Amino acid sequence: MPTTLTLKNIPDVVYDRLKLSAETHRRSMNSEAIVCLEAVLLPSKLTPTERLARARELRAALPQAKFRAHDIDAMKREGRS
Repeated sequence: MPTTLTLKNIPDVVYDRLKLSAETHRRSMNSEAIVCLEAVLLPSKLTPTERLARARELRAALPQAKFRAHDIDAMKREGRS
């Protein structure tokens, strides 16, 4: 069951960073604070080996098309004229 938490005497620099982060992620201050707390207090339990395996799975799922440097440069410039 969710619980309410009131924070007092938050240093200005911490408040400002939280506010900027919330705006950047398009979240409320409350939601951003929860995300930050979860990231610190509930870290992912994946081992480095599991993370590497997951990254390899994701890479294998990508299309196997090969792009040349010329093609990549052209795609970057597309729409910039």
